[in-house]
Amino acid sequence: MLKVLIVDDEPSNIQGLVRYIDWQGLGYDKPATMESGEEALEELRASTYDVLISDVSMPGMNGIELVAAAKKARPHIQVLMISGYNEFEFVQDAIHVGAQAYVLKPLKMEEVSSRLGGFRETLEKMRSIVEQTTELEKKVSESLKLVKERFVNDLIAEIPQTDDMLASWNSLMALPDVAAGFRILVFGLDHFLSPRQEAKDRILLGSGFKQTIEVGLSGTEPLFLAQITPDEVVALHFGQSPEERAKAEKRLPFIQNMMREQYGATVTVGSGRSGSRWEEVPLHYKEIKFMMAKARLISDGQIVRHDYMDRAEFQDFRLREEFMPTIVKLMESGDSAKVGAYMNRILDVLLAQEPASFSYVQAFGMSFLSELIRNLKWKDDANGEMNILMWRRMLDCGSTGQIIVLLVDYVDRYMTIEKKESMNQQHNLIKRIAASIEERLQENWTVKQLAEEFSLNASYLSVLFKREMGKTISEFVQETRIDRARELLKDPGIKVYEVADRVGIQTSAYFTYLFKKLVGCTPQEYRDYH
Repeated sequence: MLKVLIVDDEPSNIQGLVRYIDWQGLGYDKPATMESGEEALEELRASTYDVLISDVSMPGMNGIELVAAAKKARPHIQVLMISGYNEFEFVQDAIHVGAQAYVLKPLKMEEVSSRLGGFRETLEKMRSIVEQTTELEKKVSESLKLVKERFVNDLIAEIPQTDDMLASWNSLMALPDVAAGFRILVFGLDHFLSPRQEAKDRILLGSGFKQTIEVGLSGTEPLFLAQITPDEVVALHFGQSPEERAKAEKRLPFIQNMMREQYGATVTVGSGRSGSRWEEVPLHYKEIKFMMAKARLISDGQIVRHDYMDRAEFQDFRLREEFMPTIVKLMESGDSAKVGAYMNRILDVLLAQEPASFSYVQAFGMSFLSELIRNLKWKDDANGEMNILMWRRMLDCGSTGQIIVLLVDYVDRYMTIEKKESMNQQHNLIKRIAASIEERLQENWTVKQLAEEFSLNASYLSVLFKREMGKTISEFVQETRIDRARELLKDPGIKVYEVADRVGIQTSAYFTYLFKKLVGCTPQEYRDYH
């Protein structure tokens, strides 16, 4: 049964709720009751409750303050606010601090019961999710194959393996000593997506493919196996001696023959070089994929080994197909920190050539510069002239170091100009939006309507406004209304309730509450002082 706490400074309201709600039928114990926010908060901190029902207006700690404090103590508690019609604007603040629902006075018991039923369903779903997650964690812990497969997938996807993360993996399975060495094997089905093959056949083939590899490599542990896609399986072998490696190599033709006999499918196998750090796994995987792609241009069903790979050709491919598109995308996004980090990564790969000859670096530099000029759109003609100047400077470079400095300078210039242009555009846009808000203080509008007026996504507008103004749209509206109110209050000819109406606040009660919250005194006290 669920536990409920009712808080209201009017005993008659409490008695009505306790007496006329079918608590047991709704799945709740008889509710506990309190008549002050302070008393209720102590009880919430001392005991666990599922639902809090609170009045908005109470002496001392009001309902809004109670909900804010209750949510800090019990984040998952469901909150139902009770409000009078003339206190409706308080509810907006209550929902902001965590209330899930509200009902208006005079109370309708069927409406309260409906809300309580909804809370029960929400709490049951939350508990179900927790139970399912616990059960999943148990199954994951019991299934070493699944854990190993997920680990290999994460390595290939270049998800950083920090010390804490590796310790977490090690708690699920015993990680092998990577320093003792590892090797990657990649098995790829040839022509898996042939249009002549039916969906059922593909499902059976993909399943049989992994099973065949598991059988073929059995007895060659320690081994981590992962099916990356239906037509690709990756195996990580650890700590192999020359004898163990030779044993595993003999299994590769066996796997190819089994797939050919059982399914009429050919398999290309890539065998990588030795490594000794987890960080090397994604690079070794990319090398093997590159080798296999080249091999398939000649014929299917080959066993390709790292000894035959042209490393310079692979580096050229990687710079052209991986690094260039990524850095262009990062530069267009305007994230200078990520651009700088990725540029360093590109230069590390470039200078890793043995030897990193001037002619090679110059050829790469010209290709790099050409791609940037082709893909990036500068904002004015002056920058077009800068592109010509950069070409001339590239041709005048006499050393590898000069070319690198030139490329870094080009990227830095682009980022500086792009950032400045973007900031100016954002500044002017938010300035226009803020002016529009100030002109429409008396109107009732939503952030979505405001965003549509300026052709923006509502969430993006909220983020942009907060970044530019240092406050949310709601905070800006409240502060602007109160600033306008302070000016109007200096005129004794305007009544307080008229001031509230002129700044777009519908009730005097909420106006007084908000004014005191932001200024530190009531509107009347402010007027008297000034």
